Amino acid sequence: MERETRDPVVIFDDATGRQVDFDLRGSDEEIAARLKDLNAPEQVNATRSPGRPKLGVISREVTLLPRHWDWLSQQRGGASAELRRLVDAARKADEPLQAAQQAQQAADLFMMAMLGNEANYEGAARALYAADRDLFHELSEPWPADLRDHARSLAEPAFALAPGARQA
Repeated sequence: MERETRDPVVIFDDATGRQVDFDLRGSDEEIAARLKDLNAPEQVNATRSPGRPKLGVISREVTLLPRHWDWLSQQRGGASAELRRLVDAARKADEPLQAAQQAQQAADLFMMAMLGNEANYEGAARALYAADRDLFHELSEPWPADLRDHARSLAEPAFALAPGARQA
C-alpha cells in the first residue's frame, strides 16, 4: 500500500543535530529493506595492507624528528606502544571538551532548523556557546514545549564545562 505524506517529517540525529533523510515511499517491507541497507556495515577493502587488520591495526606513516624517535625507542613496549598510550591519554583528557562541543553543535543545528524563527533564538544560541545554562533556559522558555525540551536535552552536555560547573 502506497503512503501519501501530507506534512513534512523531519528526523534528526541527536548525536550530531543533522537532519536525516528517509525515503518513506512504498510498503512497510520496502521501507524496512531500505533502512536495513542504511545500517549495513560497509564492505571492507579486500586488498591486504600493512598492519594487523583483524585487530583493527592500520599501518600509516608518522614523521618525527630524530630526538622523538630516540625518546620513543627508550620507552617500554617500543615506539608504537608508547604512541598508542600517548594518543589514548590525549583522547581521554579531551573527552569532556569534545563532548561539550559536540553537544553545542548538535543543539545549534537542531535549533536552527526547528526554532530559528522563534523569539530569542539568537540570544539562546549565544548563551549555548557561552555555556550559560541559566540564560539559555530563560531565553528558550517561550518556545514550543516539545521543541524547547528537546533542544535543552541536546544542549545539556554543553553546560558541563561552564565556569562553576561540577566536574566529576
